[in-house]
Amino acid sequence: MSQFTSPPQPQQPYAPGHEPGLRPARNGLGISALVLGIIGAVSGLIPFLFWLAGILGVIALVLGLAGRGRAKRGEASNKGVATFGAVLGLLALVLSVVGAVLTFKAVDDAVKDISKEVSGSSASAKPGAAADDKKGDAAEDAPASEDEPAAETLEGRDTAVYDDGVEVTVSSAAAYTPGAYAAGHTKGNRAYKVSVVIDNKSKEKFDSALVSVDARAGEDGVDAEQIFDGKVGEGFTGTVLPGKKITVQFAFDAPSDAKHLTVEVAPGFDWDASQWELKL
Repeated sequence: MSQFTSPPQPQQPYAPGHEPGLRPARNGLGISALVLGIIGAVSGLIPFLFWLAGILGVIALVLGLAGRGRAKRGEASNKGVATFGAVLGLLALVLSVVGAVLTFKAVDDAVKDISKEVSGSSASAKPGAAADDKKGDAAEDAPASEDEPAAETLEGRDTAVYDDGVEVTVSSAAAYTPGAYAAGHTKGNRAYKVSVVIDNKSKEKFDSALVSVDARAGEDGVDAEQIFDGKVGEGFTGTVLPGKKITVQFAFDAPSDAKHLTVEVAPGFDWDASQWELKL
C-alpha cells in the first residue's frame, strides 16, 4: 500500500513588519507654513496687497507654530522649516500693517489734493494803509460783515487774504531804470517796479517756487514783459515757514502812454489768482 505525499507549497516572500512605535513623519504643517509665509512676505512688498499679506501671515504663523509642536513631540522631522515658516508669517504681518498705513495715508493725501484742486483757495480783500486813509470816516459808517466779499481787483498795497492763512501784498508801481544789460526792456517804453510780499500765516510750510507773477499794461491789456537784470527778475524760491514772510521785486516793461499796470499773482496750483490795478 503506497503512501500519498502532497507536493511542497511554494515559499511566500518574507514581509518584514513595521517596528512597533515608529510612524511616518507628518511634515505637512511645516511645509505649508513655509510656502504661505513666502507668498505673504512677497505680497507685503506689493502696494495694495497688504490685506493678502495679513491673511497669509496669520495662517503661516499658526501653521508654523503647530509644526514646531509636532516636531517637539517627535511626529515631524522638519522643525527648522516650520520655524522659518512662522518667522516669515510674522514678517508678512508686519509688512501688512506698514502697507496698510502707507496706503491709507496716500489715499487720504490724494483726496485732500483733489478737494483742493476742485474747490481752490479763495481770497478776500484787505485794504492797505493808503486805501484806509482814502476811505476815512466812510469805513466807520459802513455796516460790519462777518464774511468779506472776494476781491476781483485790488489796489497798490492792498492784501489778498486766502482762507488758509496765506496773504499776498503788492506794492504800488514805481518808475524803474533797468540796467545796461537788462533783458525784457524795449527802447521807448517805460519800466516800473513792484514788490510782492507773501506772508505765511498758515500752520504749514509754503512752497514759494510755485508762485507766478504776470502783468498787463494799458487799456488794451497788452502783456507787460518782465525785466531781468542784476537787481530784479529772480522770482520766488525756497520754502516759507509758518509765521515768516518773503519779498521779491519785479519790474515790467509798459508802453509809454500806459496809465495802469495790472499785476496778477497766483500763489500756486491750489490758490486762486488775485489781481492788482496799479496807477502809473
